[in-house]
Amino acid sequence: MQHYEEYYQAKSAWAHQDVLDVLSPSWRTSLEEAFLWIGGWRPSTAFHLLYSKSGLQLETRLHDGIPANDNDDLADLSGEQLRLIDHLQLRTIREERHITEEMARVQESAADASMVELSHLATQMIMRRTTPCLRVNQRVDATLVAKENQMEELLHAADDLRLRTLRAIVHDILTPIQAVHFLIAVAELHLRLHDWGKRRDAVATSHPSI
Repeated sequence: MQHYEEYYQAKSAWAHQDVLDVLSPSWRTSLEEAFLWIGGWRPSTAFHLLYSKSGLQLETRLHDGIPANDNDDLADLSGEQLRLIDHLQLRTIREERHITEEMARVQESAADASMVELSHLATQMIMRRTTPCLRVNQRVDATLVAKENQMEELLHAADDLRLRTLRAIVHDILTPIQAVHFLIAVAELHLRLHDWGKRRDAVATSHPSI
């Protein structure tokens, strides 16, 4: 978990410098971008991954005839653990939905009165072949910076929820061995999505659509 905490600390500092770059980093593949939620993975996917891995390990155990509670892996989730997971999942989904709604409001502000007015002024200047004056550019920058600041706050909230969700699953619910199985599955999925995305992007680049 220390690796994740250090990553989000560095990400926070990076976001303060350029939040737009953090929300859509250049190193992400098109496939990863398609699954992105506010600059990272959607917290609720942690529960889908946990249940998927638990089911796969249970299937393997049944196929191999391994007794229950013999490996202490994710197939051995107890009734109490399942209750805690369900409670955490509901709480996480509520917070996730709230952050999503707040980000939607920021995105919708791209068409608020100030943006529409400034876009009209800029269009008029282009049509008149005049260079935007300093005053107009300052208004544009001030308007956009205000929206970027809101995005940065929501990115911090999203990252905080991501980290709290991981920490709760790993430290408060799973056993140490189960946590290792879970974190390995998280890393595997992250790395394979990146690899698959790179391969698909390479194919798309070498065979562009006509």
